[in-house]
Parts: sequence; structure tokens; C-alpha cells
Amino acid sequence: MKKNTKVRHLEHWQKIALMLMIYDIIVVNISYLAALWFRFDCRYSAIPMEYMMTVLYFAPIYTVACLLVFWRMRLYNSIWRFASINEVMRVGVSTVITVAAYVICTKVFLVRLPISCYIIGAGFQFVLMVCVRFSYRVLLMFYNRNASDAAKSSTQRIMVIGAGNAGQAIIHDARRLKGEFLKICCIIDDCPNKWGRDIDGIPVVGGRDDIMLNVEKYNINKILVAINRISPEEKRDILNICKETGCEIKNLPSMPDMVSGKLSIGDMKDVAVEDLLGRDPITVNMDDIYNQITGKTILVTGGGGSIGSELCRQVAPHNPKELIIFDVYENNAYDIQQELKERYPQLKLTVLIGSVRDSRRIESVFAEHHPDIVYHAAAHKHVPLMEDSPCEAIKNNVIGTYKTAYAALLYGCKRFVLISTDKAVNPTNVMGASKRLCEMVIQSFDRAVKEGTADRLPVLFTHEPQQEAGEMKAQKGHKYITEFVAVRFGNVLGSNGSVIPLFKKQIAKGGPVTVTHPDIIRYFMTIPEAVSLVMQAGTYAKGGEIFVLDMGAPVKIDDLARNLIKLSGYRPDIDIPVLYSGLRPGEKLYEEKLMAEEGMQKTDNDLIHIGNPIAFDMDRFMEDLQMLMAAAYANVPNMQSLIQQVVPTYHRENCGEKDETYEMLHKETVGV
Repeated sequence: MKKNTKVRHLEHWQKIALMLMIYDIIVVNISYLAALWFRFDCRYSAIPMEYMMTVLYFAPIYTVACLLVFWRMRLYNSIWRFASINEVMRVGVSTVITVAAYVICTKVFLVRLPISCYIIGAGFQFVLMVCVRFSYRVLLMFYNRNASDAAKSSTQRIMVIGAGNAGQAIIHDARRLKGEFLKICCIIDDCPNKWGRDIDGIPVVGGRDDIMLNVEKYNINKILVAINRISPEEKRDILNICKETGCEIKNLPSMPDMVSGKLSIGDMKDVAVEDLLGRDPITVNMDDIYNQITGKTILVTGGGGSIGSELCRQVAPHNPKELIIFDVYENNAYDIQQELKERYPQLKLTVLIGSVRDSRRIESVFAEHHPDIVYHAAAHKHVPLMEDSPCEAIKNNVIGTYKTAYAALLYGCKRFVLISTDKAVNPTNVMGASKRLCEMVIQSFDRAVKEGTADRLPVLFTHEPQQEAGEMKAQKGHKYITEFVAVRFGNVLGSNGSVIPLFKKQIAKGGPVTVTHPDIIRYFMTIPEAVSLVMQAGTYAKGGEIFVLDMGAPVKIDDLARNLIKLSGYRPDIDIPVLYSGLRPGEKLYEEKLMAEEGMQKTDNDLIHIGNPIAFDMDRFMEDLQMLMAAAYANVPNMQSLIQQVVPTYHRENCGEKDETYEMLHKETVGV
């Protein structure tokens, strides 16, 4: 029977350590022999015999002592590929200790050598030990410098814009990453006092007007914008110049990273399209919002979506009594739940799955939690999809809003804020028309509250209409307190289903980037900006208003697409083609913020306005609403025509006068 034996092989680093030990044994012995030789004019015969015998007799003891000191100083454990000043200091300390021992021992036990021999010997020992240990880094540097042509072609030749603290941090980090084929070639700064000077050997070549010239001169393929303390307009101007260079552009992540000195190239982020808007970030009066939300129970329907989740993020830090996220899509709800639990561990957070179309589910939520404020963001919002599924738009957007508003009314909710859209103005598509119907629902509820006629509001259930457990109806004579308002705004940058994520995906695939029409324009705002204005508009609510957010100047979608291509380092129509696919059904060339008939009122915030509501027959509208619900759940094929009969401002091709379906459904649902 054979006995198992394991043959232990030395690791690579252990072999290197053994070779270093052998080298050090040679170095510590020849250093003082060489010192004697230099001391006596490089003539062996001139060296006194007592000095030579001292060096030879003490050599074995000194060798063992040096190895012990070197081992204790961990000179055989370092990864010399990353050797730095720390390793040099350890070699220096080791040399001082061993030389001190050499001086003391030779003076006490043997013959003292000339002082110059000790100094020269220590110098030889230190230099020879450092050189061999850093030779690997030197060889690696030459290897990188003479790498293959393929590797050279991938080198990033970088221009840094900004010669301040952030720019210096970026340069230092680039030096640390030399092995990653990074080369900072030049620096741009608008301060003339810095021109012609350098930072760590990198020249400051001029201001923003010299960007194009130096991109060509230094063959730059990447620009790092390392400036933060400038106005949005100035930054926009610089970025507009940069995007014309065809270089990849990166931007600072945040001011705290720059101040803390932790900024690195890896932290730089892609330049966002909103950086090109060239306006100051929108600010709101957070004190008003804080006073409105603190200690209140807040319900956000559609809380997992783009707008809903941002509402939750902005509500959470204001110490609500409870934040309730209600969404039909569990993945989105789960994501925002985990985010808020991590950021705000003390927050009382409730996440509920359900649909606003389910009246019993909605009623149970209000019965259990009694929310003080409801932000109603749940909606189908994709224009082309709703054109193909108009009945679903009515079921979810309109009837879902009605059921949620009705529950808010019955259970004493103080304020109900509907998230609407500029597509509700003179709508040309089903989605916009459905949101206009939602606004009319909100105005009807507000009127019923103020006139004390809430009992006349129909109970819209799709199950059996008889009164069942948990189902309630507004009572005549009861004083209801809910303030119903709507907030209307345009597109938000980066929201789910918006053009920005779509364009980015198309660019990542190499194109083409598809734009529906070269002249199509939209109003844009960032998600946090839009949500903060929604929350402040809620503080102005008295009931029945349609708040309109000032989205600033409209943006051409074609320009947006081309800017994104340029910011990604490509050339539109050359590297990435831009194709015009034609307007989709129900799509406008431009969106309007207000109907001409509505007029405009100011608020304390110049970016928030109030549209005067258009009068309509509330009783007739409620009858039409029941008709639309019946038609939607019957999945009638001509829903667009029925919607136009209820929304006079809805203009769509092939929607003519009232047809037989409208009259028939109207009679069946309201008994007329």
C-alpha cells in the first residue's frame, strides 16, 4: 500500500522572495568591500589588512542580521509591481538599522573602519536593494510604452477642462492608471493667468475657444469636464463646444466628491441631455411642502413608476406619519421599497399591490390607512399603445381615477392631487383625451364637494351594483372636505417610455436613431424638478384648480437625438444614422400647455400657473362617464368616436358626429 505524500510547490511570490534573499546576501557583502576599494583610491593593494580582515570576519554575522531585519521589515512580502514610496522608506529604515549595527559591532569587537567606508557602504547597500526591487516597475513602464499597435490604438487621449481641484484630482488618478492606456494631453481653463503653465507636467493650453484647436492638435478622443462652480449657461456653452468635437464626454458626478478629494476618472458620468438645457435648476419652497407632509399619511398610486417613485423619494425625508406605495406592478414597487428602506430606515413605509380599477381593493386601502394626501400617478401613458387599446385607457386612467377619487372623498382625505399631462390640452390621441377626462372627473368632484351634492355622484362598480359589505356611497347632507386638484406638465427627461432611454439604447446598438418628424417639439423637465413643482402646487390647492407647470422653452426632438449622438462620441448621419419614421397615430408636432379658453392665473411660484376651468354640464358628464365605462368593459371597437362625444376638444381623424353606438349605450346606461 502506497503512502500518499503531498509535494509542496513554492508559490511564484515565494520563489521571487528566495531570489531576493540570495541577491541581498550578495549585496550586503560586496557593499562594504566596494566601499573599502573606493575609499583607498580603487587600489586593492592600498587597503590595510586589518580593515579587510574586519569586513571578512564580520560578513557571516552581518549577513544573518540583515536577513532577519529585512524579513522583519517585510521586504520579501511586497508586490513590487505596485511598489511606491512606502517600500523605499522600508528599505531606508532597514539600511539605517543594519548600518548602525555594523558600526557598533566593528568598533566594539573588531577594528573600526573609516567613517567614509560606513557611509559609502550604506549607500551602496541602499541603492542596490532599491534598484532591483523597482526594476520590475521600470520594465513594466517600458513595456507599456512599447506595447503593440493594437493596444496603442485603444489609448484614451484625454483633455481635461478645468484646472482647479477637480482637474488636479483627475490628473493624479490618471497617473495612477497609466497601465490602463490613459494619457492626459492638455488642460483647458478660462482663467488667462493659468495659460502657458502646467499641472504635474500637463500644459494648460487655453480657454474654451481653444477646445476645437487642441482636440485636433493632440488627437484627443475623450474630454473630461472637471468644473462645477460655473453657471448653467456657461456649462451649456462649454458642453455645446465639446459635443461638436466628436469626442466622448464625461462630467463631474457631484460637488461632495470633488471637495472630499475622492474624485477619480471612474467616478465621471456621462453628460446628460439636461446639462445642455442651460438653465438654473428649478427650486421650490421646501418649507411649505414640509409643513404639508410632516405627520401626514401619504398615498402615492402608481408609486413604482417614474413620477410616482420620485414622489415617494421626495415625500420620504419630510417625516410623514406613513408613506403608502400602491402599484399594480410588483417589480417597480419592490425596487422603490428597497431603496427607501435603505435610505430612510425610520420611515413607516407600506407597499401595497393592487389596481386602481379594483374598487374594493381601493376602498380597503382607504378604510385601513385613511390617507391625508393622495398623489394619483397611476395611469397608462404610452400614446401609441393606448391608440391600439383605447378601452384600457378608459378603464385604467378614467375609471381608475374616478374610483380612487371617490374613495378619497368618502374616507375624509384632505387633498387629492391628480398627475395630468399637457397632452390633455386639445388632445389628438386617446391617452391625452383620457387624461382630459380625468381632469373633468376631478373638477366634478370638487364642484360636488363645494355645492354639497356629493350624493349625486354615481358609484361606478363593475361588479354587481347592489350595496355589499365594505361598499359605501356618499350621503346626502354630509360635509365632505377633500380638495381635488390636477397638475399638468409635459415630458420628463429619462422617464419610463420617454425618448431619452430609447435613443440611448439605439445609440448603444449602433443606430439607427429614430425620430418621428424633424420638426416635432416637446417641453422637457427633469423628473425631480417636475415632482417638486407638483408637490408645491399641492400646497396652493383650494380645490378645482388645474395647475400648469412652466416647462420652459420647447426642445426639438431631432436636436435632442443629435445631441445625444454627439455626447456619445459619434457623428450624426455618419457614425449613427438618424431616420424619420413619421408621426404615429394620435401624435402632435407640438404639445400645448393650456387651452386658449382657460386663461392663466399666477401663484407665488413663477413656474406654477392656474388654468381657469372650462365649464361643462356635470350631470351630463356623469351620464357620459357611465356610458364610457360600459363601452370600455364591453370592449367596443369604436371607442375613439365615443370619447370625442364626451371630450369636445378631442380632435382625431375619422371621429365624426355622434353615431348610433353612442346613443344606444347612453340610453342603456342612464335610462334616457
